[in-house]
Amino acid sequence: MTELTQGCPAPDVTLPRDGGEMVTLADIKGPVVLYFYPKDDTPGCTKEAIGFTEQLTGFATSGATILGISKDTVAKHEKFIAKHDLKIALLSDADGDVCERFGTWVEKQMYGKTYMGIERATFLIADGKIARIWRKVKVPGHVDAVLDAVKAL
Repeated sequence: MTELTQGCPAPDVTLPRDGGEMVTLADIKGPVVLYFYPKDDTPGCTKEAIGFTEQLTGFATSGATILGISKDTVAKHEKFIAKHDLKIALLSDADGDVCERFGTWVEKQMYGKTYMGIERATFLIADGKIARIWRKVKVPGHVDAVLDAVKAL
């Protein structure tokens, strides 16, 4: 798999979202913030999802759509959304194909153990191309940085 870089075409994505409908990246008008996160209802992932929800108006004003992706099921996404009153779409990449294509399915380490998991990463896509990439995202300040990048498009 080739590493995605700024300016290259974004891989096409069609995944089920909360509510069960299918979302295809190419069908979305305007910029798309595609953020990958490890797991529903964990502390960092919850903070990130709430952060994007809180800034939704700013993103919408710039014409941007926010899509979160993890390997959790649609049913888990729906519980997560209901529990935290999230207003963003969450897509289920249960088989990990999209994570692989975006290079976010990586080897991780915790407490000396190595395992495979989703790297917290965000891709800003405009006109079908990757405009900006954030890898190994730290949650504090991230949503604001992404919003600034969207406004700068």
